[in-house]
Amino acid sequence: MKNLLLRPLIRTRMVLTSRESASRQIRRFLLEYRGLYAGVGQEEARRRVRVPPMTGIDEEMRSWSLFQILEHQVIVNRSITAIVRALSLGEEPGGEGAIDPKRGVLPSEDPGPEQLGAFRESVERHLEVVAALPQLRGTRRKEHPVFGRLDAHDWHAMFALHLQIHLWQAEEVVRRMSDPGG
Repeated sequence: MKNLLLRPLIRTRMVLTSRESASRQIRRFLLEYRGLYAGVGQEEARRRVRVPPMTGIDEEMRSWSLFQILEHQVIVNRSITAIVRALSLGEEPGGEGAIDPKRGVLPSEDPGPEQLGAFRESVERHLEVVAALPQLRGTRRKEHPVFGRLDAHDWHAMFALHLQIHLWQAEEVVRRMSDPGG
């Protein structure tokens, strides 16, 4: 992460965000994604569009289609949900919670409209799992590649932040598709 102030700011945001607030943000972002994708046809959603450098968007993520953004979100959403659940229950995250944060989160070359349902399901599943967990703060911790050791609460807040970052990316993709000169 290039901006040295960004890491402590985001860590502070995690601490100050309640479980309920993070869940509300996640629900709001789900609605925003649904609205954004509702106005885009399948062929447009398959088209790769290069976005300018953006905070949180690695170089290999800058030329994705809208469906690739969703597929990436599904992979990461499922992973974070598995991590939050395991940490909250005092377990070591495995399975989907143990993916490679660089290569294991990359989408396929040409995902399709099935990603819309998979995305919605992954967000709704995360909210269901979190609502049923007894404790998120003060649990075991798991290393995040940028933000260090996070407990279950921090990972839940990260879920919301990750949705927000890629929503900004998706909005930029849509802007660039509708502006032939941009």
